Amino acid sequence: MLKIYDLIILGAGPSGITASVYSARKKMDFLVITKDIGGQAAWSGDIENYIGYQFISGPQLVTKFEEHMRHFGIDIRMPEEVKEIFKDNDLVHTVTDKSEYISRTLIVATGKRPKELGIEGEREFKNRGVTYCATCDGPLFSGKIVAIIGGGNSALDAALQMVKISPLVYIINIGERLTADNVMVEKINSYPNVVIYNRTVVKRIYGDKFVKGLEVLRDDKLEDIALEGIFVEIGLIPNSDFAGILELNKDKEIIVDCTNRTNIEGIFACGDVTNVPEKQIIVACGEGAKASLSAFRYLYTHNW
Repeated sequence: MLKIYDLIILGAGPSGITASVYSARKKMDFLVITKDIGGQAAWSGDIENYIGYQFISGPQLVTKFEEHMRHFGIDIRMPEEVKEIFKDNDLVHTVTDKSEYISRTLIVATGKRPKELGIEGEREFKNRGVTYCATCDGPLFSGKIVAIIGGGNSALDAALQMVKISPLVYIINIGERLTADNVMVEKINSYPNVVIYNRTVVKRIYGDKFVKGLEVLRDDKLEDIALEGIFVEIGLIPNSDFAGILELNKDKEIIVDCTNRTNIEGIFACGDVTNVPEKQIIVACGEGAKASLSAFRYLYTHNW
């Protein structure tokens, strides 16, 4: 017979980790199911807006988060991938690629994953010059010409990591202008080894064993750019494929109210997988705290 937990938390990014710490302090009987620890925060480069740290890297901050989590001896099942969730009477069932779990409440904090370009050569050269994480893979491209695809904060974060080790960094942006925060735009414009192409569409990626270049449409003209590395930073997709019983918006984000409740009683959600508008580490942490408190309130109001 399967054990019935008070709570199961899906995901261990900033929101899931915060929810786990709050839940541990409330002495709930719970576990965390996740593919990894840190989520998108582990991919971030320089972080200057997390309160308490004037400067810290993403991996360093995730290490601090994990230390806090481990301090409470939290039960973590990793790596496990959630395949389905459903309710049977008042209990929530979570089915993973390894097992099935039952709980009275559930917090979904599964975050997002990178969008793909969906063009010729992308999948062929994935991990052979095409990557989606400058923090993870950037050092592999030291001394090589690279391109960053995108114009938002994540794209410029990647570019700011690469300008220090690459002789030439292209920023390929489909929009009229860069949409990242002004402070990041000002920083990137100060580097002489950066070339910005706005109003430019990537058509295909080519090479032999590894990436050799990409073809772009710029000002209605096809142009080849010779390079050895491509970082795709065009946005993220919510990890909500398993959450068919939950109400999603047009972007596949889980819809929550201000107390992190979903449309299903006893199931809460937090962080980037939800429709909360600002996708920031500090916002995700706050949402994780709220979700845990809401789950705790749900348990004691139902006399569990």
